[in-house]
Amino acid sequence: MIRSLRWKGAAFTVPFQLGFVFLYLLPIGYAVYQSLYRSQSSGLGLGGTTDEFSGLDNYQQGLTDSAFMGSVLRVVLFACVQIPIMLLVSLVLALFLDALSSRMAGRFRILLLVPYMIPGVVAAIVWLNLYSPDVGPLTPLGEIFGFSWNFFAPSMVWPSIGNLLTWHGIGYNMVIIYSALQGVPRDLFEAARLDGASELRIARSIKIPFVRGALVLTGMLSVIQMLQIFNEPALFRNVTPQTVSDSFTPIMIIYNQAFNAGNYHYAAALSVLLALILGVASFLFYRFTSKETD
Repeated sequence: MIRSLRWKGAAFTVPFQLGFVFLYLLPIGYAVYQSLYRSQSSGLGLGGTTDEFSGLDNYQQGLTDSAFMGSVLRVVLFACVQIPIMLLVSLVLALFLDALSSRMAGRFRILLLVPYMIPGVVAAIVWLNLYSPDVGPLTPLGEIFGFSWNFFAPSMVWPSIGNLLTWHGIGYNMVIIYSALQGVPRDLFEAARLDGASELRIARSIKIPFVRGALVLTGMLSVIQMLQIFNEPALFRNVTPQTVSDSFTPIMIIYNQAFNAGNYHYAAALSVLLALILGVASFLFYRFTSKETD
């Protein structure tokens, strides 16, 4: 009977297992297979093309591709600045909600989640209009206070994208951190207050250490998302192509190789390389930010 119950319980996971195999494992395996080949043109290039086995040549080309590796480094440096800022804002908002009553916290939580509910492409279009010097309100507002900023200038593109990503992502991260805060025993707060601890000291010494795991989780998810950034730079490129090139991020290079240049095999190799970089970055982030607890 126990064995029968185990099989019945395992049967509930069959839809997930099938989706995981067909939507993840098979596409990954096909990408690895495609990355091992290279298209060769016959004659003077006027005839058809044939796929020939090239081994790891595409990977070697990707590792020596200055545009691809430069885009990876560019996004990594951006992530080192944007992710801590976003997590810090999310943590402050979560601490603010935890200090409120349950009813007030519920109202503010919904309000702060509104940006995350907006699709990323729609949010990018909204902010592009806000940044626009022609129709946006930010440029005239800056002139009132004596600022002459151009959000599409080379020195302002990354801050503009970072502001958009922070606005769009703080609600999601805030909810995860706030949920972790709800699991902190309330008796600790009362005991700390009886000992004369201020609310700031309680937050620094009790609340933040308790949500360390949530901060690691949100940070790791942010790292994975950041290295795959595509929508925002692609939309910025439509507005300012002289600033945002087609090799601005790794995904943009992969997209151009696959759909503009038609080099699917090289694009598959770059996709596998990016997946490996994501895995290594996530492992290193988790390794250096998490700690074992008794």
